[in-house]
Amino acid sequence: MLLFTPGPTPVPESVRQAMATPTLHHRTPEFEAIFKEARERLLSLLGMDECVMIASSGTGAMQACMLNLCEKKALTINAGKFGERFGKIADAVGKGKIELCYEWNTPASVEDVEKALQENKDIDAIFIQVCESAGGLRHPVEAIAKCAKEINPQIMIVADGITAVGVEKIDVTHIDALVTGSQKALMLPPGLAMIGLSGKAVEKIGKGKDYYFNLATEIKNQQKNTTAWTAATTLIVGLNAIFDEIDKEGIDALYEATAKRSKATQAALEAIGFTMYPKIPALSMSTVFDEDAETIRKLLKTKYGVNMAGGQDHLKGKIFRINQMGLIPVYESAWVVNAIELALDELGKRTFDGTASRVFSETYFKV
Repeated sequence: MLLFTPGPTPVPESVRQAMATPTLHHRTPEFEAIFKEARERLLSLLGMDECVMIASSGTGAMQACMLNLCEKKALTINAGKFGERFGKIADAVGKGKIELCYEWNTPASVEDVEKALQENKDIDAIFIQVCESAGGLRHPVEAIAKCAKEINPQIMIVADGITAVGVEKIDVTHIDALVTGSQKALMLPPGLAMIGLSGKAVEKIGKGKDYYFNLATEIKNQQKNTTAWTAATTLIVGLNAIFDEIDKEGIDALYEATAKRSKATQAALEAIGFTMYPKIPALSMSTVFDEDAETIRKLLKTKYGVNMAGGQDHLKGKIFRINQMGLIPVYESAWVVNAIELALDELGKRTFDGTASRVFSETYFKV
């Protein structure tokens, strides 16, 4: 079975082998050396001034940012399940919020954000997804962050990059916190959340908030190559192993391959009659709208050995999402679009003639 869901993604064999070595105690020089290496490599990937690793899902990192970087009022961008989650976190921890809501295929508007900030001077943090994976949408995060900083240089910009880090190079010039998780482009099992932080964010955190999600406590400890609480030791070993795999070709090569694979998949799907769902598609997944999406998805899984994700809420049964994150062999992606065309033929929607595979290959190898 080919796993093409947008998280969890497949874990490479070399990474599984690394994580299968004997468990280390997290308060030892041996693990501190492993942690130091992982931390340095993570800082390089994120391009931020500071970073922390937390034993939690990505949602834990989202909550940590809300607790530590928003004191007065949050501006949350809701164009899907994960933007909605930022708003729910604000409510749960007692933060005031202004929420900008969009259709799940529609990116946030710089003008809307500017208007909200002008009308609500007490907003001191913005929470937005780089990629809203509910619909495969790419928000103009960099432009929104730049605009917000021009209005209020002290405002905190928190970007959920869980389905963007490791997919594309993100301009973090105006971003204060960049969140990611282990089970996406970093191709690890779930359970390790990571946050890149700007110098201004570290200053605002100060003594920190909360107990477990106290980022000040974590920064203090992680600068010494340890953690405040029990570390996700096996996942951190795996993080170094996935960096080893990425380094064989280099991160820029990974970004290039991901972009080519994403564009080739989109071209192939459009060539066999599909319409891309988001107005600005993210590179991390290819999302199409079709009334028979669930039937197609089930046939792909049961007959053609391809497991991909469907939609949620009002999009349940109406979209399917094909993962592009991680170290994916190009022949696997070519088989996915070929299998989709075969499924369409079986369902009587389109006669199979090899168009998807041909267009994919032409686009990928000529880009």
